[in-house]
Amino acid sequence: MGNTIGKYFTVTSFGESHGRLIGVVVDGCPPGLALDKSDIQIELDRRKSGSPGSTDRREQDCAEILSGIYERHTTGSPITMVVWNQDIDSNSYGEKLTTPRPGHADFAAYVKYGGFSDHRGGGRFSGRITAGFVMAGAVAKKLLALSGMEVIAHTIELGGIKAKPASPETIRLARENELQCADTDATPGMLEVIRQAREANDSLGGIIEAIALGVPAGLGEPVFDNLDGDLARALLAIPAVKAVEFGSGFEAARLKGSQNNDPFLPGNEDAVCASNNAGGITGGISNGMPLVIRVAVKPTPSIGIAQNSINLDTFRPEILKIRGRHDTCIVPRAVVAVESMIAITLADFAIQARIIPGVIR
Repeated sequence: MGNTIGKYFTVTSFGESHGRLIGVVVDGCPPGLALDKSDIQIELDRRKSGSPGSTDRREQDCAEILSGIYERHTTGSPITMVVWNQDIDSNSYGEKLTTPRPGHADFAAYVKYGGFSDHRGGGRFSGRITAGFVMAGAVAKKLLALSGMEVIAHTIELGGIKAKPASPETIRLARENELQCADTDATPGMLEVIRQAREANDSLGGIIEAIALGVPAGLGEPVFDNLDGDLARALLAIPAVKAVEFGSGFEAARLKGSQNNDPFLPGNEDAVCASNNAGGITGGISNGMPLVIRVAVKPTPSIGIAQNSINLDTFRPEILKIRGRHDTCIVPRAVVAVESMIAITLADFAIQARIIPGVIR
């Protein structure tokens, strides 16, 4: 039913935005990995509301581990983790059962599930489900660290304001930034456009860049199980993501081969290249260079401006003005979700390639 991703390191997501909880089951994690609640909570705290432009819904998101961990180590059995939905207000969602919100999955879900899906807060289609992604990503990140791999991400564009390129060291520091942006010169402008959009009852999108360091050459399978294909699939599971590019991405279409190719540097047994327009993946397989991935995050579709819609009972036009609590800009909170989905995918390929040990002691 599309709720599980991965082959060797699998993640099954469950829960709805206004249901009792959001959860995830991680299977395939080897036994003996040092892991406890604090490892999960650090990542969840990065996703919490409270950043500029975030929703007024304030969930505590305290991770609860139900299985798969004993005495602060993985047991090899499925790891089940949940956060409980507590700050729920569904009063504003009754009308949306028959009046779909533009930009949301309301109409598509209504048709697919015959009106039986939980539409409150977007239900299964809400960005709220990424809390489960982040919990699973925390496990994946710890696994990857055993082999020297690391995934970091940052906001590089928000509301049309662009950040300048940043080093990995600066990107790591961006985790302390309220917008998860490594360019402190760009953040004032970003904060201002968020303020303007909020006052106008509108919303903003942006771009997140992720870098995976220490990824060895050889991860991925040719044709249908290629690394970039699986990464794109995982990233597009994040509800707000509408596009994914690797390396030079769409810019490659504007370059000549002599400009876009990555020349190898002589005298280096690791086959390091002078550039990384391929984004660390060629032929669907990692080539030993850092993975460079950018995702486009759409503006939050829930806005306070009146919009044209229809009544699903009569198919007559209706004017819809969305009420409730919504993010003006989801980009800063999505940064950790992007990291998580990349880490989950890399862990799956690394276990398959036996780069991560089967038993960890």
